[in-house]
Amino acid sequence: MGVKDNILTIQQEISSLCATIGRKPSEITLLAVIKEAKIAQVKEAIDAGIADIGENKVQEALIKYNRLNTQYAIPNTLKWHMIGHLQANKVKDAVKIFDLIHSVDSLHLAQELNKQAEKINKIQDILIEVNISGEKTKFGLKPDETIEVIKKVAELKNIRINGLMTVAPLSANPEEVRPYFRLLRELRDKIIIQFGFRNSDFGILSMGMSQDYKVAIEEGATIVRIGRAIFN
Repeated sequence: MGVKDNILTIQQEISSLCATIGRKPSEITLLAVIKEAKIAQVKEAIDAGIADIGENKVQEALIKYNRLNTQYAIPNTLKWHMIGHLQANKVKDAVKIFDLIHSVDSLHLAQELNKQAEKINKIQDILIEVNISGEKTKFGLKPDETIEVIKKVAELKNIRINGLMTVAPLSANPEEVRPYFRLLRELRDKIIIQFGFRNSDFGILSMGMSQDYKVAIEEGATIVRIGRAIFN
């Protein structure tokens, strides 16, 4: 199947799942991860209704951003998401193109984002990345240090925290990663109560990829990051 058919299939699966578990499909953002995609495939995804695209690397995103806007008439409503590890020396470029940065994993990175966003008069939307599984190969804050970091990040004038993100362990069996998604949702809910956030302000849970997005949605995901299942 082509990109358009893959997207339609995923959207139908999300709608069917939401009907089963009592959620609205409109609560779920299908984020197309374009790191392995050709420019023509990205355009095909956008034409098929994808409104959110994600990249793992700033430099790759800049190249694709410029090529898409040079070669095609891309809707200005298209949202760009940074989903990979972000180095402090790439922040200046990141704030120029990304609407939402999922991978803020330290106070230092948040402070640098705040500084660079202030220079261009921007309020940068971010998610706090949590290493919920505790894997040493994963980036992200430890769950027990997340609240303290959020307390400090919330004071930054040019940063707006929208919620949490995690990368679950790779597993052939999605049920094995369900507990990690559940833990992230519970942490999000705890933070909302502790800080007095409105759910609409801190409601995002970015979790779930091609192999496990259905389980993630069942556990409360609001953004699922799909690459392979769209661009295979």
